[in-house]
Amino acid sequence: MSSESNPSSFEQFYYCYSPCYIDKPQLEEGDKIIMPLSALDKLAMLDIDYPMSFEVSTYSSQRVSHCGVLEFVAEEGIIYMPQWMMQNMGIQDADLVCIKIASLPKCTFIKLQPHTKYFLELTNTKAVLEKTLRSFTCLTLGDTIKLLHNNKEHFFDIIECNPASAVCINETDCEVDFVTPLDYKEPEKPQPIFTSSKAPIQGPKEDNGDEQKFQPFTGTGRFLNDTTSDHDSLIDSSSVTSEDVEKQTENSLSSEMDKLELNSNEIFPDEEEQKPKSEAFTEN
Repeated sequence: MSSESNPSSFEQFYYCYSPCYIDKPQLEEGDKIIMPLSALDKLAMLDIDYPMSFEVSTYSSQRVSHCGVLEFVAEEGIIYMPQWMMQNMGIQDADLVCIKIASLPKCTFIKLQPHTKYFLELTNTKAVLEKTLRSFTCLTLGDTIKLLHNNKEHFFDIIECNPASAVCINETDCEVDFVTPLDYKEPEKPQPIFTSSKAPIQGPKEDNGDEQKFQPFTGTGRFLNDTTSDHDSLIDSSSVTSEDVEKQTENSLSSEMDKLELNSNEIFPDEEEQKPKSEAFTEN
């Protein structure tokens, strides 16, 4: 299906399908489409720049993007487009799209916004980006591209590109910049803790009935004349009154005096017993 008005240009309408209809999984790794062989015959007769770049547009979504070409093996009147490109432009299977040859300037600067912060956490982001972008021919401002790395999909929004809104990135050295990922969240600021240098004023302590009060002269006592065992001689001082202590003291002193008197009789016997019995030796 052709709408060519200028013999030196190429503009064709094709029915678009996703790669799931053919065995071409590598089609999802870049921005290239598969076109019919008849398109190659027409393009070969034109004076065009290589690598070939195309403008893709639809009447249904009024979206415009750009792409390259991978192969010319599709059926007549059909093209195959990466699924992520179809979603980006709002294209469904069997939708009619317009493919037009385009001449794009070399890219000098692009600014990307990752959808997730995972890609920026890789050890060598620049090397990974250079390797994955080799599968792309061109970039368009406002598009969302998909890069594959370690079997993971990474999506990026094209925030800025120079020197035009659509640029060619094939065999060019351009500067790449990143902005904050879409899933980035500002860390919560810790709330300041205000501490006072003065010690808090404490009120009077309330009496607590459960607390043990001070009791003077607590413990156990023992008398001097007590000859009982240590266990039996223990006296609870809390149950002993002052009268009991005085009486017990008098009894102990009298007991000691009795012992002293008995001992004095043993030490100092009576004088009569000390006199020598000399009656046997007296003279008659």
